[in-house]
Amino acid sequence: MQEYSLVALPEDAGKRLDVFLADYSRQNDLGLSRQSLQKLILQGAVSLKHSGKLKAHYKIKSGDEIHLHIEEKKENTLEAEDIPLAVVYEDKDLAIIDKPIGLVVHPAPGNYTHTLVNALLHRFTQLSDINPQRPGIVHRLDKDTSGLLVIAKNNSAHLNLAKQFAEHSILRKYVALVKGEVKFNEDVIELPIGRHPVKRKSMAVGFSEEAKFAKTRYRTLKRTKDISLLELEPFTGRTHQLRVHLSFLGHPILGDTKYGKDNSFPRLALHAKYLGFIHPSTHKFIDFSSETPQEFLIIFK
Repeated sequence: MQEYSLVALPEDAGKRLDVFLADYSRQNDLGLSRQSLQKLILQGAVSLKHSGKLKAHYKIKSGDEIHLHIEEKKENTLEAEDIPLAVVYEDKDLAIIDKPIGLVVHPAPGNYTHTLVNALLHRFTQLSDINPQRPGIVHRLDKDTSGLLVIAKNNSAHLNLAKQFAEHSILRKYVALVKGEVKFNEDVIELPIGRHPVKRKSMAVGFSEEAKFAKTRYRTLKRTKDISLLELEPFTGRTHQLRVHLSFLGHPILGDTKYGKDNSFPRLALHAKYLGFIHPSTHKFIDFSSETPQEFLIIFK
């Protein structure tokens, strides 16, 4: 049994209990979804001093001392797999991987093999182990998004890079094919994102108490009356941010079966093309680029 003790800060006041715990889980990489936390609350695994049985909609008060009890689960043993990797750069602290489409980044329930982590364990002798179930993984791309990822080889590099991601100081650029003719040459999208009110496995633009600020800049590279090629720069890192923002604007990414209706494109047309950050050891700015996939460009020839 693992027990976590949390003290609510003034800025937490007014949050639902399940939202507060979900934020804590996300920040501390506990791997607990809001739905699973609701079940724990219902089972009595969440307690508050001087209070009876709690409910998920309990409104947090500043200074609340909340205890979360979790039964320890047996961790799955990760196995190395000889999966080809495109290693763009490597040194003693980190590696840059150009991830292909269709490759899941890290193991999860029901999917403990054939992931990037399994490939990393085969390719590298040393990886960060801050999260033993996700060795080396500092950030992620969706399964069907291709492009650049940075991998940490030791915990010092991992913490440094994670801090840069948290501060939104790492430069990231994507290219995407989207439906329709985007009128503006460039613009900034500032729309909050949270869980879809009905489809709980999806995200959506919304203004609920759990929705979080999200900001994306786009630049139109090429366009026809039916399709546009965009360069995207996320300033925040919300789940499915680029896909949700573009879908809300009426220009869903081609091949997006979750947030778009036109599924004729053979893949999710989203590629992480650029990554730039301060190296954890040298403290110098380094950056890397990946070519735009040819299937994104052939349409305009």
